[in-house]
Amino acid sequence: MSPLQIQQGTSKHSAYDLRSHLSETLERHTLAVVVDNEAGVLARTIGLFSGRGYNIESLTVAEIDHEGHRSRITIVTTGTPQVIEQIKAQLERMVPVHEVHDLTVEGPSVERELALIKVCASGEKRVEALRLADIFRAKVVDTSLSSFVFEITGTPEKVDAFADLMRPLGLTEVARTGVAALSRGPAAL
Repeated sequence: MSPLQIQQGTSKHSAYDLRSHLSETLERHTLAVVVDNEAGVLARTIGLFSGRGYNIESLTVAEIDHEGHRSRITIVTTGTPQVIEQIKAQLERMVPVHEVHDLTVEGPSVERELALIKVCASGEKRVEALRLADIFRAKVVDTSLSSFVFEITGTPEKVDAFADLMRPLGLTEVARTGVAALSRGPAAL
């Protein structure tokens, strides 16, 4: 007898639904987490990600309430919908965490990133770099006879596009802050 060849899915010969109910599509989510501003909180929060093999695409942390000693951690991560829900549930269970908001699903939000981009160029490439910077509303914050340092703010996609255009012109270094995000409208975090 040959072994059964059962494929994933349903069949008219089976009473069981063998399809996976877990989505395999990856989604990008921006999470805003309000935590106590004390030693070790960031390490524990980020340890949750590394301990389970989750990826962090962007991380921004700053104190938001001096009197209440609270900080806001903005994390951009990618995963299946089930993984994102698991991340949020695990963050909410942590003791120093006060609030967890998924800005991606809670409605419209504003995301911005700051980047410093160094371009070493001369001649026509230098002129082209300045022209593109003007189009992208990037500011020249430092210049020498052989290089520029541009400051650009905008969505991560805008920063990526500007850096991609600067590569053939002599891009040598990039420093990025990570995403800062707020929900739009009257709801406050």
